[in-house]
This record gives sequence, C-alpha cells and structure tokens, in this order.
Amino acid sequence: MPGDDGTPHWRGTLLHIHVAQAASYEMEPLDEATLIAGRGIEGDRYCLGTGTYSKLPAVRDVTLIEIEVLEALARNDPPLQDAPLLIDPGQHRRNLTVRGVPLAHLVGVRFRIGEAVLRGARLSFPCRYLEQLLGRPVYQPLYNRSGINCAIEQGGRIRVGDRIEPL
Repeated sequence: MPGDDGTPHWRGTLLHIHVAQAASYEMEPLDEATLIAGRGIEGDRYCLGTGTYSKLPAVRDVTLIEIEVLEALARNDPPLQDAPLLIDPGQHRRNLTVRGVPLAHLVGVRFRIGEAVLRGARLSFPCRYLEQLLGRPVYQPLYNRSGINCAIEQGGRIRVGDRIEPL
C-alpha cells in the first residue's frame, strides 16, 4: 500500500504473542519474547525444531495473523460457515496476532516489530491439522487469509503493544 511518494504508509500494532514448546501443545501467551535471527521465538516449537512442520524446508521462524480476520469470522463475514466462528488469538496457532498490518502484501517485504526485523517469506495456509485440534471446521473460512510465515533477519525483544512498521 504505497503512498503518493511510493513508500508504504501503514502502521500496525502487536496485540498478542503465543508460543508452544512442541507440536499440539497448548499455545502459551506471553507479554514479551525474544526473536532469534534465522531460528524463531525463544521457547517456541519451531525454534526448538519440535513443530509439526519443522522438518519441511519452508521458512517459518515466526507466523503472523491479522486480528481483522478473526473479527470477520466472528461476524460470519463472508458467510462461509453456518454461523459465526469464534477463534481466540491463542487458538489459531500463529505466533503473533497483529492489527493494521496488510500481511498479504508483505511477501518479500522487510518490516520491524520492536527491536526485531522480519521479512515476509510466504503466505500461510490453513491445515486440516488445525481443524482436528480445534474440533471445528476452520479450513475453508481461513483459506487465503491465514496469515504469513516470516524469516527473522535481525533478532531482538518484542512486546505486546509494539508498533509494526515497514522498512
């Protein structure tokens, strides 16, 4: 979303941080975390190599999802399911829940959260595994709006409430 001068003009906010020590473990909320360049969030399953998809080559140092998507699902917008779908920030299994960040536009783009610098690597896709864990039909409602996988280029501390901005 470039402005008239060609530079991006958005600012977002980090709302939630979640990690899990291993695949299928309940996501644990944090007020702050340490991001390690090229690895992930300290204490998270993908940083530890114990995630469901840790053996696959795709970048998944950290995953982000927009709170606006969860709010739309809660309104049943668009009406892809029979009723509103409530997914709490700790249930979607993404690490960071953000507001005001156009994630679908960030593939290949560098941006800052707190002290860390991330680069959007690829859009995330929902999986049937998430449906099994939640026991609800979330695959179709999250299709094409399931967040983004990012590489951590510069590690550092992040905190709930940190500003997110393009570089």
